[in-house]
Amino acid sequence: MGIAVLALHILGWGTLLLFVVPGQYQVQGAVFGVGLGVTAYTLGMRHAFDADHIAAIDNTTRKLVAENGRDKTHTVGFWFALGHSTIVFVMVALLAFGVRALAGSLEDESPPLHTWTGLWGTSVSGTFLIAIGLLNLVSLIGIWKVFRRMRGGELNEAQLEKQLDERGLLNRVLGPVVRLVRKPWQMYPVGVLFGLGFDTVTEVGLLVIAGGAAATGLPWYSILVLPVLFSAGMALFDSLDGSFMSYAYDWAFARPVRKIYYNLIVTGLSVAVALLIGVQEIISIFVEKLDITSGFVAWIGNLDLGDLGFIIVGLFVLTWAVAIAVWRLTDVEARWERDLAVD
Repeated sequence: MGIAVLALHILGWGTLLLFVVPGQYQVQGAVFGVGLGVTAYTLGMRHAFDADHIAAIDNTTRKLVAENGRDKTHTVGFWFALGHSTIVFVMVALLAFGVRALAGSLEDESPPLHTWTGLWGTSVSGTFLIAIGLLNLVSLIGIWKVFRRMRGGELNEAQLEKQLDERGLLNRVLGPVVRLVRKPWQMYPVGVLFGLGFDTVTEVGLLVIAGGAAATGLPWYSILVLPVLFSAGMALFDSLDGSFMSYAYDWAFARPVRKIYYNLIVTGLSVAVALLIGVQEIISIFVEKLDITSGFVAWIGNLDLGDLGFIIVGLFVLTWAVAIAVWRLTDVEARWERDLAVD
């Protein structure tokens, strides 16, 4: 597992730094540099924190630990991410080369086509990301309500597990498939099925379109480095999540508050990043079409994907730093137990 995740990182970042960045390729007037790679990577990280991913890995790990013990369950997240990444890579490769062939034949004859293709791709991806963010927001609100009800003594741990099992739209649809898993490697086909979700294709598809791969004649490796970096970020954090749920099984399930707190943080991150990118994309369309050149709205609309990637990294670091500080300094677990004792 470790070797495979490391290989993805070496392949992705090595290709970007050694071949793409020195080429000084242009992407919508900006240099295709480290920032765009960071954006692809952080989109993969965001996807690993999606409610569907957390629920599928969490539920399967809990099931396998209960059936077989935790000795061989730590690769559940890795196999899930590997299946998911397969679809991401194939779909982006087909999309990139298909769009490139189409645009290459029409580049000189119909310049407006490229404008509307970029507009369409940005609007669709932005809309889908906002929709995914709102769906995960519903999950976040549901987890918060569970937290409040458990503190009030209205729910027991069995009811908590039932509530958490229902996170994520795809997880609810594919729940029966997940329950068929008996060994960690069987999460690979499950990951493939989850990879067919529109949100994943949209996220990486927007990078291909934003990168202008079709119109600017970027070499094939500069196109495919994006899904590799996306997969590297997703595989790392899905693997860490699976390992955490396996090795820290006793910690995670010894107190319900630990599991609720963990899910609140990771789902909140998924919501924030999806809405941040989706809203920025929609605003960028209005800024361009309405010729807005100054003010806060113009600043947001003119952010490129590279800048946004660094902002997302900062958001991840800040969120986890605050979450750990709140957990330790406010003694969340002790307060939870006191509240239950009073009730």
